[in-house]
Amino acid sequence: MSDKINVAVLGPIPRDKITSYQGEKFEKFGCAVYTAVCMSSLAGQGSKINVVSHVRETDVENIRGLLSEFRHLDVSHITGDADQGAVIDLVYVDQNRRNEKQTGFMNPILPEDIEDLMDCDAFVFVPITDFEVPLETIRYIKTNSDGLVVFDAHGPTSGCSAHGERYHKFWIDRDRWLPHIDLLKMNLEEAQCSWFKGEYGSDELQDISELTMDQLPKFARHCLDLGVKALYVTLDQHGCAVYHKDETGRMREHLVKRVLVEDVVDTTGCGDSFAGGLAFGYLKTRDFVKACQFGNCAGAQRCSSSELDVYGSLEETERQIAETYGD
Repeated sequence: MSDKINVAVLGPIPRDKITSYQGEKFEKFGCAVYTAVCMSSLAGQGSKINVVSHVRETDVENIRGLLSEFRHLDVSHITGDADQGAVIDLVYVDQNRRNEKQTGFMNPILPEDIEDLMDCDAFVFVPITDFEVPLETIRYIKTNSDGLVVFDAHGPTSGCSAHGERYHKFWIDRDRWLPHIDLLKMNLEEAQCSWFKGEYGSDELQDISELTMDQLPKFARHCLDLGVKALYVTLDQHGCAVYHKDETGRMREHLVKRVLVEDVVDTTGCGDSFAGGLAFGYLKTRDFVKACQFGNCAGAQRCSSSELDVYGSLEETERQIAETYGD
């Protein structure tokens, strides 16, 4: 299928202040930047990737200038009218675990911000906190567009205290969202925040570590029954679990192994990159498992460098897929 795409990437572009697990300190713009640049590397001639975000007024030109270096990116929907943008301190404990503190906050992306984008093939949402994308925005898209909705559950399972500490929280109104999401992406910790103990036989207080791999299919079936086309749960070194229904309505489960990275440099933005690869992969192949392979490759490419130009072209990524999965 064609690699020409017309998509919208929606989410914050935080000013990340990062301390790596090796003690290195640096700052860069993140989140939706990774998703958009990843997709720009894969997209073919004539593609358009609309980046939708609210940032601080002083950051608008810097971010637009940064993204102008990459093909196919339309930055006209990056605005600083409210002079609000995300600022986050990330201190890594190891390659995958980190402590987070948020000191700046993006005003939400509302339907009026995207009224002119309803002809997009896909809308890729990468929120990092629960207030950045309201349900009304997702509903507006589903009412006015045939575009695919790809949604990262990091947003609704993350909150922020009055002192800026970021914390995990239950996605209590999950079932109001699921009918409007096509491809739902999360990690295991976020899945644990999305499946409540009362739903698997107990009314006791739940510890978020209690959802196990054995219970994931039950959670997945719930999501699919409410309208999600495919659920993707990333599992770090174990790859990604994929759940979808076949043409008979039977749920299928696949474990798609990870793409091996010999030297992990920086894991910031791996999930955002996965979302971009996933969306592109599905638009190109219309295959849920192959889409995951594109997502895994994008995440692996991201963590192999701290630079933005790390993403492979479509040809390079397809070669990486063939080497890893034998396709």
